[in-house]
Amino acid sequence: MARALTAALLLALLAPAGTIEAQTGSYVQGAATAPDEPQLDGSGRSAGDPWEPFNRKIFGFNETLDRYALEPIATGWDTVMPRRVETCIENFFVNLQMPVRMANDLLQGKPWKAYETAWRIVVNTTVGIGGLFDPASAWQIYKSEEDFGQTLGVWGTPPGPYLVLPLLGPSSPRDATGLAVDAAATFPVTWYLIPMYVTVPARSVDIVNRRALALETIREERKAAFDWYAAVRSAWTQYRENQVNDRAEAPKEPEATDEEDLYGFDEDE
Repeated sequence: MARALTAALLLALLAPAGTIEAQTGSYVQGAATAPDEPQLDGSGRSAGDPWEPFNRKIFGFNETLDRYALEPIATGWDTVMPRRVETCIENFFVNLQMPVRMANDLLQGKPWKAYETAWRIVVNTTVGIGGLFDPASAWQIYKSEEDFGQTLGVWGTPPGPYLVLPLLGPSSPRDATGLAVDAAATFPVTWYLIPMYVTVPARSVDIVNRRALALETIREERKAAFDWYAAVRSAWTQYRENQVNDRAEAPKEPEATDEEDLYGFDEDE
């Protein structure tokens, strides 16, 4: 158990705030379906994944860490933590990411989206009690998903070959660069203004909580996938392409009913 906790803390130290999707597998919805047939180069490898032997080794390492450290901790967390509390924790950390998202909105030439993101920060930080609740979505002020990897894509930078990063998961040279820039943007705050004994536990809670929210989805996708590595690669590549080209659908919020309140909870939760 001590080793599992150590691994989770290491993951927390290395994972910037904007990269949790890569650990929780939020992009693997539908990954269990058969992946597209890859185009092969002269060596018989996927043209978009020339580093596949290396990537599969890193992918295996990440999977081992997830199965034997992160997933058991997240399972315990999910057992004792009410779903409402998990949702509040997720909302809180998502709200903390919004300033970086807003900066990328501006860098991509989306001033209205940046304004909407700023308004979302104000609403959720005040009415949402420090970001614990998400009234902004109920008011159709949707969250920005922009990061610097997407910004580079909008500027015309090609993604480069598929790349699996240790601990951080699916990426590309372009997205790895964007990840470093987004991390550097938050570094002064997280390093100089907030002590490590606060940031490390907070990051750990964020990662474990998000993994807990994705437990069933990832389990089902793993079981259904013929080749889990290829399924994740296909799903992640399409997911990022859609994000760069703004083809991802905006979240559709259900109309409020008598069973719902301003903070998005219903009586069945």
